Amino acid sequence: MAISFVGQGLPMTTNGFGSGCDKLGVKAPEVWAVLTVETLGSGFFSDRRPKILFERHIFHNETNGQFDQTAPDLSNPVQGGYSGGTAEYTRLARAMQLDEKAALRSTSWGIGQIMGFNADKAGYPDAPTMVQAMVNGEDQQIGGLFAFLSATRLDGPLRNHDWTSFARGYNGPTYAKNQYDTRLASAFQKYTTGPLPDLMLRAAQIYLTYLGFNPGPVDGTLGRMTRSALILFQEKNGLVQSGEVDDPTWAKLQQGSATAATP
Repeated sequence: MAISFVGQGLPMTTNGFGSGCDKLGVKAPEVWAVLTVETLGSGFFSDRRPKILFERHIFHNETNGQFDQTAPDLSNPVQGGYSGGTAEYTRLARAMQLDEKAALRSTSWGIGQIMGFNADKAGYPDAPTMVQAMVNGEDQQIGGLFAFLSATRLDGPLRNHDWTSFARGYNGPTYAKNQYDTRLASAFQKYTTGPLPDLMLRAAQIYLTYLGFNPGPVDGTLGRMTRSALILFQEKNGLVQSGEVDDPTWAKLQQGSATAATP
């Protein structure tokens, strides 16, 4: 199947997030801790492509090392070589020219950074099908995360706040190198004692980003940068410059984002 990495890129909805939490029996702070550590809480880059990370050591395993000599930056038994951000798509494109299936399986995708080789555990028959679903929106991305947690029985450690066990199962045996468990515990504490992201405001931040404004981090919080971006957007569109996501602003953001997504 032909892979298109740019789609609607729809933000997460209350239903998509809440139904998964209810099904697994986990609470919002626990899930937001994972999302924050994995992707800083957003599943898309500003160009609407899902956030990814290409793993050269996985590509090495997937292709039995046949490209280690000709493309050591893409196929290597040693983890690393990351470019970061959207530049990861350059690495992915080069790897796809060598072996498309292995390249997709060697990349982590979306808000939960689910590896392509785990597509079956995320509820999809293969990596290309999973990728094409995750291009559409964060609800599909987080749905894959919830399915993966259930399939790997990591919902238990998450529910019990056993961050060491969760980190080992989700991030691998080298989790301590990046203090993955510590960062999870810290993020969980933040969301337990402080406010949770406002999903409507968070969606507005994503739409602002798509439309070329800079709301700062996509965190569902009305900070200074988000307020400034909203005022600029409202000014450009002839709206009352409230600096908040009022009904006219929300409608215009959705309209503008939908128009921008149309080929």
